[in-house]
Amino acid sequence: FGHSGVMRNAPSYRPLVDLETNEERHIIMTYRLNRLCIKKLVAHLKPDLLPGLRNPHAIPRTVQVLSVLHFLASGSFQVTVGLAAGSSQPKFCEVLQDVLDAILMHVHRYIRFSLPPDFPTVKAAFYNISKVPHVIGAIDGTRIALVPPRINEQVYRNRKSTYSLNVQVVCLADQYITHVNAKFLHLEEQQCPCNDVTATGRKGLA
Repeated sequence: FGHSGVMRNAPSYRPLVDLETNEERHIIMTYRLNRLCIKKLVAHLKPDLLPGLRNPHAIPRTVQVLSVLHFLASGSFQVTVGLAAGSSQPKFCEVLQDVLDAILMHVHRYIRFSLPPDFPTVKAAFYNISKVPHVIGAIDGTRIALVPPRINEQVYRNRKSTYSLNVQVVCLADQYITHVNAKFLHLEEQQCPCNDVTATGRKGLA
């Protein structure tokens, strides 16, 4: 009830792009993950998020996760993402913190940095360059421009309306590449990023 004694309707929270009714390409464009991977992520995070079963004003946990994924994927502002989900900026700020904390609780299961046998030497080499301790690798990403194929051309279009391929590279202090991730060729056919990726060492590509 409000101050006037009139019953207020519970707010209507909704995902920007519904997982069940939208096409796969729309889901990927909005959240940067495919339908299957999002469902797996929601299932993992739900036990760690407040369900709000007794609070009619609580944001459903699935909407919480989807809102945060949209925020991370779009680089937008909290106000914009919050409005898209039907919540205020302060409320979305709380949701963002809760979902990120829940993700961090599981991150070690899916993100692994393979330690080289001589990792003390690797750390020393990085320290000699930057004076930053405990560094065991350098990671960066870039877009490689390309001419898109005629089939599925749209999945190569980036935010600048040009065509490119996202590539992630990890290397050691001597520019020895230990991992290259360029698997996201066709977004609609990508496997769930939660799956393990085998790292390979290649010299002279950095």
